[in-house]
Order: sequence, then structure tokens, then C-alpha cells
Amino acid sequence: MYVLTGVTKRYTRGKAIVNALDGVDLTIGDGDRLVIQGPTGGGKSTLLQMLGGLDKPTTGSVELDGVDLAKLSESRLTTVRSQNIGFVFQSFNLIPTLTAQENVETALVPLGVKTKERRERAAEALESVGLGERLGHLPGEMSGGQQQRVAIARALVKQPKVLLADEPTGNLDESMRDEIMDVLDRMWKEHGLTFIVVTHDSSIARKAPRLATIRKGKITVKENAPS
Repeated sequence: MYVLTGVTKRYTRGKAIVNALDGVDLTIGDGDRLVIQGPTGGGKSTLLQMLGGLDKPTTGSVELDGVDLAKLSESRLTTVRSQNIGFVFQSFNLIPTLTAQENVETALVPLGVKTKERRERAAEALESVGLGERLGHLPGEMSGGQQQRVAIARALVKQPKVLLADEPTGNLDESMRDEIMDVLDRMWKEHGLTFIVVTHDSSIARKAPRLATIRKGKITVKENAPS
């Protein structure tokens, strides 16, 4: 479970101080599916970075299972991210010179998983997202949707507790958007993940059980009736 209390994040732009997050209080239960929406620059990605331990708040606490991520050393944060948190980004972030299977295996290297097991788990993860026949393909040999499936497999192969997705369909057309969200929703249900997604897409937001809206660093959360 996440518990955020009084989280602020301030940046300095020239002589101006910008409050990307301004006193955010938020609880996200185990297994929740939360969509975060809001205008550009409103604090969505900043909040996701806090949840992923990629950034620390100026003030306040970000607790994951009772551990305040804001107080951890960088080495300890790296361990928490490696073991517990999977990330999916808009730009896929695949290594172009590695095959699909090798890209997925990279998530297991920090965990000390042996080569044979890495290969087996990577192949299984790719099979689960419908890419069992694409193990040896390079990113440049795959469509955008296929590359995002590889990124999803990479995020899930380490069996994380939390899946964070930042505009995961932002580079995809409408039909591929629906396909990728179907994959993500299926993974959420099958793995019992806590799934948090940032999106500009209102059609995705309408289907979320919970919707958080951020404007000028302030957050409001409502329960949705899924369509």
C-alpha cells in the first residue's frame, strides 16, 4: 500500500518557484488500479516519479508498505525499484541492439538471476503478451505496439508488486491504444498488481475504477463506475 502525506515538490525556474506538487495526500491500496489525469505541467509525471522512487519530495512522505521512499539512500531505492516496481514509458526505452528477449532479460540482471532462468522467464513473459514468436527480433524490426508489449514484458518479468505506466499509449494509434490497454488490464488482473497509469486519454480515464486529477499540484480523487 502507498500512503502519501503532505507531499510537495518545488522547482526553481529562473527566479520563480514552481510547485509541481502542493501538499498531496493520497492512499493507494494493494491491487488498486488508479489513473492519473490533468493538464500538461500539472504534476502528473512528477507524482509518478515519486511513487516509483525516481525522485524525492521537497517535503512530505511517500510510504510503500510502511517504508518512506523519501528517506532511503539511492542504493536502497535502486533495490526497491529492481524488486518491487515495474515501469512502462511512452517511448518504450528499449535497447535497439538487443533482441526482444535480451531486452526483457535486462530487468533480471540486477536481481542476480542466472542466465538459464533469465532466458526462460523472459521467453515466458513475452509469450504472455503475445510475442512468443518474436523473441529474436530487434526493436527496429517490430511495430510500435509490439515494442510496447516488449516493454510491458520487461516490466513484469521480475514479478513486481507495482506497475507504473507513464503515457503508455501516447505514441500509438487508437486501435493499438486499445490493444495495449487490454494487455495492461489483463496483466493487472492476472498478477494482482497495484497498477497506476498517467494518461491524457479520457477514454482510458473513464474506464478506471479510481481517477486522480492533478491541477497546479493539487489532487482530487474520485471513484468511477467503469464503463
